[in-house]
Amino acid sequence: MAEDYRIREQRPHTYADGCGKSKNLECQFRDKKMEVMDRTFSQGLQCQEINSIGALLSLEDSVFIVHSPQGCVGCSVTSVDRYRVGQAHRGAKIYRSPRMIVTNLDQNDIIMGGEKKLKEAITLANERYSPKVIFIFASCASGIIADDIDGVATQMQRDMKAVIVPIHCEGFKSKICASGFDAVFRAISKYMLGTENIPKEEGLINLFAPTTTSYKDQVEMERMLNLLGLKANYVPFFSSLEKMRKVKAAQASTSICKVFADEFMLELDNKYGIPFSHTVMPIGLRNTDEWFLGIARAAGKEKEAKAIIKKEHKRIGPEVEQIRKRLEGKRVFICGGTGRSFAAAVLIEDFGMKLVGLETPVYDQDAQDDIEYLNKLHGDFIVDIANMQPFEQVNIVKRLKPDLFIGVPHWSARFGIPTTHVLEGKRPTMGYDGILYLGYKIADQMENAGFNRKLSKYARLPYKESWYQEDPFKYIKKV
Repeated sequence: MAEDYRIREQRPHTYADGCGKSKNLECQFRDKKMEVMDRTFSQGLQCQEINSIGALLSLEDSVFIVHSPQGCVGCSVTSVDRYRVGQAHRGAKIYRSPRMIVTNLDQNDIIMGGEKKLKEAITLANERYSPKVIFIFASCASGIIADDIDGVATQMQRDMKAVIVPIHCEGFKSKICASGFDAVFRAISKYMLGTENIPKEEGLINLFAPTTTSYKDQVEMERMLNLLGLKANYVPFFSSLEKMRKVKAAQASTSICKVFADEFMLELDNKYGIPFSHTVMPIGLRNTDEWFLGIARAAGKEKEAKAIIKKEHKRIGPEVEQIRKRLEGKRVFICGGTGRSFAAAVLIEDFGMKLVGLETPVYDQDAQDDIEYLNKLHGDFIVDIANMQPFEQVNIVKRLKPDLFIGVPHWSARFGIPTTHVLEGKRPTMGYDGILYLGYKIADQMENAGFNRKLSKYARLPYKESWYQEDPFKYIKKV
């Protein structure tokens, strides 16, 4: 993995704050005139530590040590829920929670150092669980006081069979939370792949997927690969040390999310000669086709893929047209992760809907490629480059008055607007079957928005009316 890409902000032409009309942003980025911006006021961020923890939390025979104060693991509850639901879908009779130990750094540790607690936690993890892997997640607190988690791991490794893997995911390092994924794969590459040569397995495909991928999505992606005569090595979610080491045996690699494993796939290509496909998240007809063709090309099966795509379009086409009749012309605002928000913006065009606004955590070359395509589909629309920032979101949504909000609906639902999302931990959203599920789901929500209308009468938003008269982007300033 390229050492100069320690965090996403260090990539050329990558922006974590900004706003504007989509066509203006497209021109500014293309002409290298996009300016670096920052927020003088910020209302919450998703940190990279949470993404690092979530990416690995379901790994078999592992213990997860979070070297932090107690509160830093609060957001991991969503990943724990996905893990338990995933066990149910995969046929487990007894569901278990991940083995997580928090060193619980306090004010004394911040002054005197917390390495003693970390060593005690590693010893406890080994004695209690006899794991194959012990992960150590850094935090803002342990990073600020410069606890040497690498040194502790090296020292403790001498007396343990478990592979000890330190992960540098200190939250303060990056405002782009996807940097947490990079930290995970950097650690996997260094500590888990091993040095031995592994023979190639014909037809084996590395399928990299984050925890936001449901079991139904996994089944659909594997079904599509099987149609090409390919077999998926699904990592790191619900994976194992053995499957991680089989990564080097793959014929090719692909990722379900375009921002998830892009650097790692490049490294696998450079080090081990494993070609990869870096395209789009397979949500919607166009994106699913592109994703499928991408991995087919990498595996030398493009001709077969084109024939399969033709059959899949014929299979689901009539139902897509029926859904389109229910949704055509509706105006949509979308908020989500970079890959999923842009994918949803393509999906709604399958149903004849129009994009009026989009919130994305980052704008880079991948985002530019998507914006260029979306501008041709939808024309001009508002773009908010923001990691969270609900105060901006509610202002924009109230101004635009969309017919539907797609994304995490906590805030916009209180306006009485129909809300839904394309992030499902329990049902299919990807591939050809996912198109039909999402279409029916969106149509049903649009036609049954009584809950949201009632919610708007009783649930208040924590903003004064004067805020809605202000420019939603007034706190975004040039650096």
